[in-house]
Amino acid sequence: MATRWSNYYARQVQDPEMRALVERELASLNVGIQIARLRERRGLSQTQLAARAGMSAPKISVLECSAKDAKLGTLIRIARALGLGLRVEFAPEKGLGSRHARVSA
Repeated sequence: MATRWSNYYARQVQDPEMRALVERELASLNVGIQIARLRERRGLSQTQLAARAGMSAPKISVLECSAKDAKLGTLIRIARALGLGLRVEFAPEKGLGSRHARVSA
């Protein structure tokens, strides 16, 4: 059953500008979620990850909430601190959520 929110959302993403904005936000949230999940899987706090990456805990917190302004060098430092490499991959456009560069660790 469709809710008011789902109907509103469906109308909004029909606008190309709004759709692009939503896709950019979803992409940055996805990167932040990946960082948080990887950190948690390794049993690290934000403070511990920050120390390993040579940055502050508040910076890790900001990145986990939204990595939209993250520099590639910062993501590389975090990946290395987690014992991982970083792969940046450009994916073809297919629909909502896929217009962004995919970053995986």
